[in-house]
Amino acid sequence: MSPALRLLYRLYEARLRRQVAAKPMPRHVGIILDGNRRHGRAHGITEPQAMYRLGAEKLDEILDWCAELSIPTVTLWVFSPDNFHRPLPEVSGILAAVEAKLATLAHDPLIHSRRVRVKAIGRLPLLPESLLATITEAERATAAYDGMDLNIAVAYGGRQEIADAVQHLLRDTAARGEGLADAIAAITPDAIGRHLYTAGLPDPDLIIRTSGEIRLSGFLLWQSVHSEYYFTDVLWPAFRKLDFLRAIRTFQERQRRFGA
Repeated sequence: MSPALRLLYRLYEARLRRQVAAKPMPRHVGIILDGNRRHGRAHGITEPQAMYRLGAEKLDEILDWCAELSIPTVTLWVFSPDNFHRPLPEVSGILAAVEAKLATLAHDPLIHSRRVRVKAIGRLPLLPESLLATITEAERATAAYDGMDLNIAVAYGGRQEIADAVQHLLRDTAARGEGLADAIAAITPDAIGRHLYTAGLPDPDLIIRTSGEIRLSGFLLWQSVHSEYYFTDVLWPAFRKLDFLRAIRTFQERQRRFGA
């Protein structure tokens, strides 16, 4: 990038920052991190872990941007159960990159100074033991924090989350010795919501998907009923602060009527 173009970029970014600062921010941003493979191949990177390491490093920037804008909750979808069907070297590369990043987060001074609470959501028993141990370490190290919530959706699928929530709700009902009629009556939207992986957190106001795909693919299906969506052609490792600010600005420009 030439110096002149870099200057224009900074001026435009500063203008976007002023625009979004004047309006309400989303309380919860969800991001579908897509395009790691295409970005890696375009830059001559073929080793799976190296491909996904670039995407994992983008997390630090996302946290910086959310902290700057006082966005309290962010959920990043890094791996779905369907991804287990990819070639084994690629699956291992993705999970190794996730594990390395989570290990870093557990000891990152910025995570602790910003009081970021890290949590992994998904079918965690499907994950390798080493990754589970790293998740436990990161969660324990940040469990008492309340400055920002960072959710890492790994082995996460929205349909499975809803099924798990209903099953947990029914188990609770059975544990109280209640019968079938009581169990049926207990199945309400609010009750299911209390058993989701994200229970206690606000639903996402804004969901961003990179790489040009225009679908949710199962991300936060229950929670996204009132979400605004923003799709961009930018591949995840190339996602810039300018792109993030554009997404926030687009969210702020929409009229959210919630059916009214």
